Amino acid sequence: MLNLILFGPPGSGKGTQAALLVEKYHLLHISTGDLFRYEIGNNTELGLLAKSYMDKGQLVPDSVTIGMMKNKLAANPDVKGIIFDGFPRTVAQAEALDVLLDDMDTSVSYLISLDVPDAEITERILLRGKTSGRSDDNDPEIIAKRIAVYKNETTPVFDYYAEEGKSLKIKGVGSIEDIFGRLCEELDTF
Repeated sequence: MLNLILFGPPGSGKGTQAALLVEKYHLLHISTGDLFRYEIGNNTELGLLAKSYMDKGQLVPDSVTIGMMKNKLAANPDVKGIIFDGFPRTVAQAEALDVLLDDMDTSVSYLISLDVPDAEITERILLRGKTSGRSDDNDPEIIAKRIAVYKNETTPVFDYYAEEGKSLKIKGVGSIEDIFGRLCEELDTF
């Protein structure tokens, strides 16, 4: 089973590349944002619990997010693999994900990080901001803060999986096709 964590700062192209990888390798795409929208939109027990935290401006506990992932995986038992997008964001979440996958007799195969310079990230997000309707995509200061949060809080997850020899960096600059080609080159060696 091929289980990937697609990693990179905001605007690095994770969503675009995840969609292409899902199509080529027939992986189940698990995006925490999609999970939250589904669970909350369907008023599930976990969705209502998550919403209660969000309504108070609090972070949803990892246990709730892992519970949502467990439900998604249970609903898709015959997948060839999984691509995690937007999770884990902390070492604690990585450890919780490892336990969940271990309970399923599988593990994270690789964390692949799209390596994109900060200036390129800022340019991409500002360009996206012209059509996204997100005010935070139009403010260079907010973009810089988002990049800093990523580096400070999320980058340790790369190091966590690197200790197991499971972290790779892929050059995330170039055309969508070029980046996808580099990703496939790595994945086809597994």
